[in-house]
Amino acid sequence: MPEAQLFGGDDDRASEETPPATRRVMSGAGAGSATAPLAARLRPRTLDEVVGQRHLIGPEGPIRRTIASGRLSSMVLWGPPGTGKTTLAGVIAAEANAEMIVLSAVTAGVKDVRAAVVEGRERLRRTQRRTILFVDEIHRFNKSQQDALLPSVEAGDVVLIGATTENPSFEVNAALLSRSILYRLAPLEEDDLSVLLDRGLADPGLEGVTATDEARAALLHAADGDARVLLTGLDAAAALSVGTEDGRITPEMVQSALAQPHLRYDKAGDNHYDQVSAFIKSMRGSDPDAAMYWLTRMLAEGEDPRFLARRMVILASEDIGLAHPQALAVSVAAFQALDRVGLPEARFALSQACIHLALAPKSNAVTRAMARADAEVERLGNAPVPASLRDAHYKGAKRLGHGVGYAYPHDDERGWVDQQYGPDGLRRIYEPGDHGAEPTLNSWRDSR
Repeated sequence: MPEAQLFGGDDDRASEETPPATRRVMSGAGAGSATAPLAARLRPRTLDEVVGQRHLIGPEGPIRRTIASGRLSSMVLWGPPGTGKTTLAGVIAAEANAEMIVLSAVTAGVKDVRAAVVEGRERLRRTQRRTILFVDEIHRFNKSQQDALLPSVEAGDVVLIGATTENPSFEVNAALLSRSILYRLAPLEEDDLSVLLDRGLADPGLEGVTATDEARAALLHAADGDARVLLTGLDAAAALSVGTEDGRITPEMVQSALAQPHLRYDKAGDNHYDQVSAFIKSMRGSDPDAAMYWLTRMLAEGEDPRFLARRMVILASEDIGLAHPQALAVSVAAFQALDRVGLPEARFALSQACIHLALAPKSNAVTRAMARADAEVERLGNAPVPASLRDAHYKGAKRLGHGVGYAYPHDDERGWVDQQYGPDGLRRIYEPGDHGAEPTLNSWRDSR
């Protein structure tokens, strides 16, 4: 059964209405026990305590104004991890004096969604009190689960707040999205993270712990806009400082606490496609430095190296082609090296191919030829094969005129024969580019 949480008042009654095994009751938006993780201990209880997202919760922010108006609307909170989506949902419920049921889309099913909706509808009928249904990772709900929410969201039985790290346009049902307001949360700025760091160091659980300026800088850099990473790293580094002479967190402790840099990446999400796009465009734009950066970063973040190798093979023909014919051989060889050697050693071959493709002269003549060929096939349809080119290797072919008049190019001293090879009416498809080897390769055709 999915774990759900209730925020707001009437905790005793709420716990009686739903089986304890399926709900965890909390007294407010903040979590508080001294044994809880630092991020939970510092969870804000009011909008004024929330750090960052000023475009949404500042004095003129739409979420603040919506709460003040008393007219809550269903919404989707879209943003990277650690930007406060869950926190903001809890604060909205507390500020609006609404009950909040939290479902995780990872574990909840249609039955759980319907049960939460029934509970919200009954609460509204009995007490006129709204229920916020917070669905964490709503992008993981399938179509039937999202469809189960539609009638109640439309009727106002519950106020839906969905949280997602993925682009809702791709992952959330269009009908559900059209009934919700989309708010995009941004990674926290360094000033915001610094405020959180000060709050963390002032927490009673970290009494006596301080941090050097270098350690602070290391934590802020490692967080990369993610409040959860910052506070988790601070908590872990503080534990390492216990028992030292001065109780100060050092950069070395931060490095030990965060064993590797926090790189935000999701192989199915926007960041994946954004970085792949930057990688391809850097090679196409002949920038080996940028291309190597994106290649190295994606490998460090866990991207499938075979996917990257495939993209380089494609680019070798799509964006280089006959301007540098060796590019395809180099990229295919890198792909084969990856299969035979594996990482980490195959990174040499991938990097060599990446730099080679970035430095190679560029031509999209092959791509343009493909588009023209598609257009000609569409235009000419089932155009007949010229009789002289038809198969003549069977008895009776000549009586049909098949192969009659065909001239064998190797019998001509020039190595070519001026005869019709395409269907009647075929237009020119291949137009060479002006870079690299392509003009030389094409000069033989133009000289005929």
